[in-house]
Amino acid sequence: MRFTKFHLLILLITTTLCSQVKNIGLPDIRNYKRSDYKGGTQNWDIDQDKNGNLYFANNSGLFQFDGSSWRKYNIPNSAAVRCVKIDNSGKIFVGGYSEFGYFKSNSKGKLVYFSLSKMINKSNFKLMDFIWKIHIHNDEVIFQSFERTYIFKNKKIKILEAPKRFQFSFQVKNHLYIQDISMGILEYKNGKLFQLKNSTILNNTEIWGIFPLPKNKLLIATLNKGLYIYDNEKMIPWDTEANVFIRKNSSLGGVAIKDKFIVLNSVLEGIIVCDLNGKIIQHINRTKGLQNNTILTSFVDSKNNLWLGLDNGISFVNENSPFTYFGFSYNLSTVYGTALHKGNLYVATNQGVFYHSWNNSTKEDTFKLVEGTTGQAWNIQVIDDQLFCSHNTGALLIAGAKTIKILDNIGYWKFMQIPNHPNYIIGSNYNGFSIFEKTLNGWQFKNRIEGFSKSSGSFEMEGKNIWIKKDNLAYRMTLSNDLKRFESIKTYQDLSKTIKGIGNIQQLENKVYFQTNNHFYNYSYEQNLFFEDKKMSDLFANLPKINTLTQDNYGNIWYIFDESLGVLMKTKTGNSKNIVSPFSKLTGNIVYNNLSINTTGPNDTFIGLTDGLAHYDSDLLTNYEAKPKAYIRGFSFPGDTIVLGNGQKALDNYKIPYASNHVKFTFSSPSYENLENLEFSYQLDGFDNQWSNWTTNVIKEYTNLREGDYTMKLKARTNYGKQSEQTTLNFCISPPWYRHFLAYLFYISLVIASVYFIRKRIKNKIRKNKYYETIEQRRLYLEKESKIRQEQYELEKEIEKLKNDKLQIKILAKDKELVNNSLQVVKKNKILNGIIYKLKDINVESFDESTKFQFTKLNRSITKEVNADKSWKDLEKHIKNVHFDFLKRLKEKYPTISPRELDLSTYLLMNMSTKEIAEIMNISNGGVELARYRLRKKLDLNKKENLIGFLMSI
Repeated sequence: MRFTKFHLLILLITTTLCSQVKNIGLPDIRNYKRSDYKGGTQNWDIDQDKNGNLYFANNSGLFQFDGSSWRKYNIPNSAAVRCVKIDNSGKIFVGGYSEFGYFKSNSKGKLVYFSLSKMINKSNFKLMDFIWKIHIHNDEVIFQSFERTYIFKNKKIKILEAPKRFQFSFQVKNHLYIQDISMGILEYKNGKLFQLKNSTILNNTEIWGIFPLPKNKLLIATLNKGLYIYDNEKMIPWDTEANVFIRKNSSLGGVAIKDKFIVLNSVLEGIIVCDLNGKIIQHINRTKGLQNNTILTSFVDSKNNLWLGLDNGISFVNENSPFTYFGFSYNLSTVYGTALHKGNLYVATNQGVFYHSWNNSTKEDTFKLVEGTTGQAWNIQVIDDQLFCSHNTGALLIAGAKTIKILDNIGYWKFMQIPNHPNYIIGSNYNGFSIFEKTLNGWQFKNRIEGFSKSSGSFEMEGKNIWIKKDNLAYRMTLSNDLKRFESIKTYQDLSKTIKGIGNIQQLENKVYFQTNNHFYNYSYEQNLFFEDKKMSDLFANLPKINTLTQDNYGNIWYIFDESLGVLMKTKTGNSKNIVSPFSKLTGNIVYNNLSINTTGPNDTFIGLTDGLAHYDSDLLTNYEAKPKAYIRGFSFPGDTIVLGNGQKALDNYKIPYASNHVKFTFSSPSYENLENLEFSYQLDGFDNQWSNWTTNVIKEYTNLREGDYTMKLKARTNYGKQSEQTTLNFCISPPWYRHFLAYLFYISLVIASVYFIRKRIKNKIRKNKYYETIEQRRLYLEKESKIRQEQYELEKEIEKLKNDKLQIKILAKDKELVNNSLQVVKKNKILNGIIYKLKDINVESFDESTKFQFTKLNRSITKEVNADKSWKDLEKHIKNVHFDFLKRLKEKYPTISPRELDLSTYLLMNMSTKEIAEIMNISNGGVELARYRLRKKLDLNKKENLIGFLMSI
């Protein structure tokens, strides 16, 4: 990531301004256990590179921390690393047991160790022992052990022997000091040692720290003799409270914070931070949040926060923050209210009211319980220079460390002085409201206000009118002149016809406001309606939807939204500046329904939390405006891993084989103040269409990426809402061998060769096939001709069959016609026989001869006509001849069939009706049905089978 000179200048200015240590409460502390970094217990030294990565000299090796992950690096011949120092080129110099050298990143970002101790001859090497300190002094790197110092310059090692035996060495600005057990404190200059006068008085103790003081004075911290000032060649004990602490708890060195404060490590009681006059500003030990009381080393990082190397673990102290806290170590729980009164800070909690001296530093003592306040305390207020406590057990008056009077025995929420009645106070309680009066004997309970008996947590007063919000209704209650009852009580559900509901009621700028959805209204008593205050509504127009708000003594308006806190801070010009980002650290810890804000001074604001009390100093906000840095720390794929941000020169483009198209990125940002809320957003150009949602995950994987060019883009965002500049990493995935450029050339060549070969082969095949084609055509022609002949024969047969069928149909038609004609003849003969029969009954004797002759002639003619008609016999003969084949097949299939049944079968085949068959066979219709039944039985047909159809199938 690139930074301009302007950005660096701003960073320097902000870090300078922010070098402030608060003497109120405790800073935020984060502990890292052995299980977190997976190393040894003791951490001896700490340093930081220009990318913000931290390095810890640990008993198990060198550990690197980038805010997201820990990495371990070992040195040969020694498991333990005692010291670490980083130069401007990014080399990480380390020292261990009989070993020293430096780590430098290779092209893939992996830290590779280069031993410098190998440059020493074997005789001196045996006497090396531990390297305890490393200093980069001018153009030299100095490795200090007890026996000698090794000076690395121009790729050569120079040895400087100890006059007797070295202890430890210290770099103070441009000076390098080394303690010798016989000659005292020596200053190293131009390769030589020069003794500081009168410094041998400390030969019987170990010096663990030397710090600069104004006017070229030196502060010297010893292990067990306390603190000394070296001034004008004189060694003088530092008679301060810091010295008292060190003499009692022993010193293990320390570090200066911007030449304004000094951190002193102790063996028994953690650390103290003191000013240059020796006054203790902070004392942090195991009781107050550290995981161990023995501090081996301390280090101030690039943002003026403090890192501690412990005898067991590592601790981070967020000194550069506007917030400090009073939590469990101060004996506080959930805080509902605070008040400053007569030199004490009082805190109302769920366990009672606690107090602490405010005039003295809060660094040591815990808060103490006010006698008689055990239980839920809802509020603590100063009214008329008296301390009133709203308690679950009643209304209490507190003085000093105890409750001096119980004014009432029911639970109270809040007290307020009645306007224009300086000697009266109104209090809201579990059963409504009560009045308290100031008398010669002090404040006394006067009376309960009649007319309203509901529990009322919060209320506001405007003249004689009391406003409360209860059960989604706003109550306006007018107090009587004698303060004994409410003259009238009115309720309001909505602010207007268009604005539904009433969010909350609060007093701002000495006016009562009614708020819903960030719209603020006042009430007009003359017009009996609510009207909007546009100026106040515009002030909140661009803010999130607020739930609760309050105004402090300096006109700042504090508000809660989505369990987060914000403030409209009054500026010197009278305008309001909205500040939200710093308070995101408190999100989820605000007492949501009982917002407790107490601004006691321009830079002193107390905020009640669910787990204690926070102190906010607005003058220390500068650091929150700085942008974080975002790093793509790791870029790995099958077969290789590239670590970025270790000082190596990044490549413009990384090439990855297609077989390794599964890539993984790890992210980091050296924003150590609030790592748990640090968020990242990323986008892989070439794959993602948009930036990802903000996430706390520091690992992102992509699988099965296609070949092509990709750019990984990353941004970081702190919990203060500040976003980093975008950082990028370019890489290219090569295509698989079968989609490579050369592969496509091969494919094209192969296609051309294949086309040529196929074309040539086709031509040869065409020549061969022409002969076979001719023969085949001849064969096909003959087959076709034979097929045509066969089809012609079949067609002729079909035509003949059709002709026969047609002829058969004609014959059947003729048969039908013949049968009809025969039936007519039969009918005619029957009629004639009847006539003959009737003529016989005529008596011809009575006729004359002529008539008789005519009658006889007629009779003979009729008889002759009847006897001469042989049409029926001809019909039977014709039918038998036409249906001979049918009758033959029927007789062969059913030999027992009778001639009469054969005739019936023939008539049925001719589709003759029952009546026609009855006339021909000279039987009745019933006789025909009976004959049909007998024929079905002889043909063995069931009832469902059709007789005529069966006959036609024979």
